[in-house]
Amino acid sequence: MRRTNKELLVKGMKSFGYTVLAMFMGPFLIYEAFKNEEHPFYWPVLILGIICAILAIYLGFRSVKIVMDAIFGEKPKN
Repeated sequence: MRRTNKELLVKGMKSFGYTVLAMFMGPFLIYEAFKNEEHPFYWPVLILGIICAILAIYLGFRSVKIVMDAIFGEKPKN
């Protein structure tokens, strides 16, 4: 029976924390950008919000993979 890799599990939980942060920051920044379309920082804030939203999706998949590797072990190398 395989044991859970605790260090890898902690790394996955930290990654989930960053994922949650990006999940809230992305929509918040996009909302703030659309609320202030006449402001000179409209485009930079909108682009930053879109980057945060894309980063949240990437981090979500990466976090799940890290936790799965910690629980079930690494894939065998061929």
